[in-house]
Amino acid sequence: MIDPKSEEDFKNDFEDRSRDLQAEIEAERIAEALVFASSQPVSEGFLAERLPEMTDVRATMLRLKAQYAPRGVNLVQIEGAWAFRTAADLSFVIRRDDNEVKKLSRAALEVLAIIAYHQPVTRAEIEDIRGVQTSRGTLDVLMEAGWVRFRGRRRTPGRPVTLGTTRDFLDHFGLEELRDLPGLEELKGAGLLSGRIPANFNIPSPLMNDELTEDEDPITQMDLEELGLLAPRGTSED
Repeated sequence: MIDPKSEEDFKNDFEDRSRDLQAEIEAERIAEALVFASSQPVSEGFLAERLPEMTDVRATMLRLKAQYAPRGVNLVQIEGAWAFRTAADLSFVIRRDDNEVKKLSRAALEVLAIIAYHQPVTRAEIEDIRGVQTSRGTLDVLMEAGWVRFRGRRRTPGRPVTLGTTRDFLDHFGLEELRDLPGLEELKGAGLLSGRIPANFNIPSPLMNDELTEDEDPITQMDLEELGLLAPRGTSED
């Protein structure tokens, strides 16, 4: 015998599921609009402040990501933030030769790779790994591109500045996070490493987040002035 309440329960369950589905769709629409309207990757914290209360932001973004996966524009995650980007296999369609980014020199590529894999790393440590001096111009090029930044200052004599990569670096190279950097076998397969590399050669695992390490101090206002990134307080630039 059918429970007389079962039909009513079924109806209530159906209505609850319908409301939940409508709430999910509305959250997706809002999130989609927020990311589309932003010129920079949007953090999940920013989205959480603007989406309806109790919205599962991560689940919402993953659903949107799946919806955009087969399209010409993809929703991508970049270090915990979200942005719309042209699908990788279609980038050639909209690329123009006059808008191509100037190719980096071999020295700049080497320095960028060392910073990406070894960060936080100092200029002296970069030079020790490369075996040659690193010009200020090389670092300037990488910083002007927005791919390298000052992280902090090492708690050692002289307090050297530590360097690390930026979110723009991840965005430009299509990486969600640093752990997506290619490993040793991937680099070999791509032909980027010769077959006669030293037996003890290895590629370090990059940091999983941007937090300062135990031997780093944060960059202060005084540090920025000392590094020539800000005019000293009490003076003005012409």
